Amino acid sequence: MNAAARFLGGVRSLRTRLLVAFVLLGVSTAVLVAGVDYVQARDIILQKTQDTAVLTLTERIETLLPPGGLGPGGLPPSQAELDAIAGRLSDRDDTAVAVYRDIRSVGGPDVDTLAPELRNAVREGRVVWQRVLVAGRPVLVIGTQLRIVLRDGVTLPPELEIYSVRSLEPEQQSIGLLATRAWVTGAVALVFAVLLALLAGRGVLGPVRELRRATNRLGEGDLTARALVLGTDELADVARTFNNTAETLEGHVGELRRMESEARRFVADVSHELRTPLAAMTAVTDVLDDEAQRLPGDAGQAARLVSEETHKLTRLVNDLIEVSRFDAGTATLVLDDVDVAEAIRATLRARGWSDRVRTDLPVGVIARLDPRRLDVIIANLVSNALQHGAPPVSVRAHARPDQLDIEVSDSGPGLAPDVLPHVFNRFYKADTARARSEGSGLGLAIAWENARLHGGGLTAANRPDAGAVFTLHLPRPDSESGDPR
Repeated sequence: MNAAARFLGGVRSLRTRLLVAFVLLGVSTAVLVAGVDYVQARDIILQKTQDTAVLTLTERIETLLPPGGLGPGGLPPSQAELDAIAGRLSDRDDTAVAVYRDIRSVGGPDVDTLAPELRNAVREGRVVWQRVLVAGRPVLVIGTQLRIVLRDGVTLPPELEIYSVRSLEPEQQSIGLLATRAWVTGAVALVFAVLLALLAGRGVLGPVRELRRATNRLGEGDLTARALVLGTDELADVARTFNNTAETLEGHVGELRRMESEARRFVADVSHELRTPLAAMTAVTDVLDDEAQRLPGDAGQAARLVSEETHKLTRLVNDLIEVSRFDAGTATLVLDDVDVAEAIRATLRARGWSDRVRTDLPVGVIARLDPRRLDVIIANLVSNALQHGAPPVSVRAHARPDQLDIEVSDSGPGLAPDVLPHVFNRFYKADTARARSEGSGLGLAIAWENARLHGGGLTAANRPDAGAVFTLHLPRPDSESGDPR
């Protein structure tokens, strides 16, 4: 049973498991019933044949051999008398052999081939029988002694042995017929079990397949998917429960999508509305920057603070506008053949990071990219490493025929395990894992969106020694050229 359970557990198809289970049940039941009937019928046939043969031999000895049947010669009997006794006790079904010491009747089986235990039991005065094979044929051997009473009434010691051999081939044929019927019964049971399994599979697996179809559609994002309810059984209850759950989920997801759409529209509208006043504020802060050095004490410090916060607000609004473009699906690529090493160095020079960042960039690698978006990705990754990591910060590039990998690493404390899954989420700040958190929480999210827009990806991990490493993966179509040395 354990082996069958393990086998059924290893079969992945429910239809196959159901079919195998029904077949095993039907065949095992048929084999058990047919086997028991076969054994019982065989024993009854053989026992009946055996009892009949013993009774027949005993009656023949009593009726066909009256006292004094040996004639005037007495003992030892002559060969003719032994042959006569064997002839009287034989018929169409049985062949008898008479044995007196070393003398035996002519014809019949050779008694020397009989089991010594059988002959010893006969010499002890018992009536015994045994089923044996003679020349490959099944026979029943019955042995007994013949008590001899002479004409003068004297009873002699029982030294005359009688052995009757009866062929069991008719019984063997009957037993073979029983075995054939048992096999036929098993075959019929197998066919019946298969048909029953197919019928059960159609009734049980039909609703299951329908439920699986609806579940697959729901898993693929089709919230209108519903299962067809068939019948009133437990599977129908499961289908109704699934439909109710899907309907509730559709309502909740629809509400969440509506709220998300409104939130994104609100952020986009607010960001665009802030651009005009921010432009005016930026112009004023530029004037304040020029005059800040000449303003006394607190006034100069306040002017510098206003200018700094205005620029931060401007970057935040620009980031929000960029995110809104990704959400609206309006962000596009302006592709060009870019020298990767020169583009990365230009990004570092433009922000004054050339002396703070180490580079290991292969010469002559040309990739078809959007140079502005590559600049945004590198700038956000390096800015994150400089703000939250520790020097030295390194930028390395590895070019392969089909892919370009750019790594930005630092030597800081690295990323906590609970931070890694969320590091590219919008507005996520790992304050407990970083020494400082000065950004808006959108830089890495924008870098990830730009990488995805290129058909690539952005991953974060910790270095084996210390620090975090961000890796940009960009595909390189076959049409690109360059020497990835």
